[in-house]
Amino acid sequence: METLKFKTNINCGGCIATITPILNAEKGIDKWDVDISNPSKILTVETHSLSAEDIIKEVKKGGFKIEQIS
Repeated sequence: METLKFKTNINCGGCIATITPILNAEKGIDKWDVDISNPSKILTVETHSLSAEDIIKEVKKGGFKIEQIS
């Protein structure tokens, strides 16, 4: 399993409600979480089969900005 981290603009409960069905529908995601208390709004994704590009594409479908961080 791989853990990927991203800087996003998912910054409130409403944003999380918007992105939840998108990320939950992605079969390659085992677990995900957004730290909205962090200034960079860090999305952490645990995946067994998806690339960072796959996750970026899904989050952008929800209308959010996202970039991978190391």
